Amino acid sequence: MGRVRIAVLALALVLAAPASARPLQDPPVAPPPATAPPPSIALGKPYSHGRLVNGVQLPDFGDHHFTWDPIYNVAPNRPERRWGTDRLVNMLLRVFREYRDAHSGVQRVGVMDLSREHGGPFGKAYGGLGHASHQNGLDADVLYPRKDGLERRAYKPSQVDEQLAQDLVDRFIAAGAYRIFVGPRLHLHGPRKIVIPLAHHDDHMHVRIHNVATAQAPRTPPAAPASR
Repeated sequence: MGRVRIAVLALALVLAAPASARPLQDPPVAPPPATAPPPSIALGKPYSHGRLVNGVQLPDFGDHHFTWDPIYNVAPNRPERRWGTDRLVNMLLRVFREYRDAHSGVQRVGVMDLSREHGGPFGKAYGGLGHASHQNGLDADVLYPRKDGLERRAYKPSQVDEQLAQDLVDRFIAAGAYRIFVGPRLHLHGPRKIVIPLAHHDDHMHVRIHNVATAQAPRTPPAAPASR
């Protein structure tokens, strides 16, 4: 009987305890801290033995941009043609946002090819003229704004709004572009070692950024630039 009384007394004490003193469930488990994605790495050269590690895909559409398939001439561009380094994609989105903030009501900026998901050759086997460069996530083909405001490719120089196109060129220069290849039949300009007229660029500018790893290495004389 003594043991029964002790057990009953213990149960009574538990039931009489305030609710705050009795855990109703296991304490919550804190989620693991979010980890940042690994940084992108551009290997090789844009035009030779290029590879892309941990690339970032440019969205097909955004508030300030659209993508355009240069082979089928439709929007959006195919997913496998829209990969770049995190630095390139972030720069593009930032420049597009600032450009449209400065020009209320203008059409979004069009983007054609960047690189393939893991980089590598992007030549004629992938359609059209192909690209000699675009191999390691540092290149992007950006469409010129059209005079008529349509969100599509400008098929001839007379359709290009050169004033808005020049503003985009200036913004890419300010953002740190290493090369900008432009159409020889347009009148776009900038520092001569950065803004370079090149055939097959009357419908788009080809923007290339520095590779951070090689930009910090000792300078060597650059090879002849390749585009497309």
